[in-house]
Amino acid sequence: MSQIAGDSVAGQSMPSEATTKVTKALLACGVIAGPLFMVVSLVQAFTRPGFDLKRHAISMLSLGDLGWIQITNFELTGLLAIAFAVGIRRALHPGRAGTWGPPLIGAYGVGFIIAGIFRIDPALGFPPGAPAGFNGFSWHASLHFLGFTVAFIGLIAACFVFARRFASLHLRGWSAYCAASGVAAIALIALGNASVIATSVAYAVMGVVTSGWIALVALRLLREQDEASRSRAERLV
Repeated sequence: MSQIAGDSVAGQSMPSEATTKVTKALLACGVIAGPLFMVVSLVQAFTRPGFDLKRHAISMLSLGDLGWIQITNFELTGLLAIAFAVGIRRALHPGRAGTWGPPLIGAYGVGFIIAGIFRIDPALGFPPGAPAGFNGFSWHASLHFLGFTVAFIGLIAACFVFARRFASLHLRGWSAYCAASGVAAIALIALGNASVIATSVAYAVMGVVTSGWIALVALRLLREQDEASRSRAERLV
């Protein structure tokens, strides 16, 4: 425990109580960002008329009269992820994962913001009244997929960065979980693109895996902040 607490503040001056509270608030944004996107998306997926998760990508929920809900979901998740990235830097820099973790999680947030600004094209009968087929990508759909690509390359890379961090702290379970999450995300993208699994389903499952990873890592870092605070208090006694 003392090693983990020390790693969180290595090379830093003793943080004040106010500084610690800000860091913890930023880390808590990751706890929210994790489940927020997928919970809001899945609720819509099973309630929006005409939407079929086996055929339609979750991104298509940005279309239609209620599309503003998913657009807001993209933007809010992106902003929370960026706040989480700032919290990671405050908590870990210059220690393990404190250099690469923040920009990679930040890329996830930026990617979501881009994906929310630029919408995918109507197709496959959604929203109701849209063409039944698929007619290629418009420029804004291409930018949407660019945002998606940036987001998940950053997040998958972050899984392995944190796997290395936890391995160095001899937390083998956490290290294995991070590595497995990254591998699972890559596998699901590959299976979806190869049509072994319906692409929309594969990507939705991948979203659940990665969203859960963000939330759990955020909780772990919050716990480390608490351990570091107790360690500092004990040294002052």
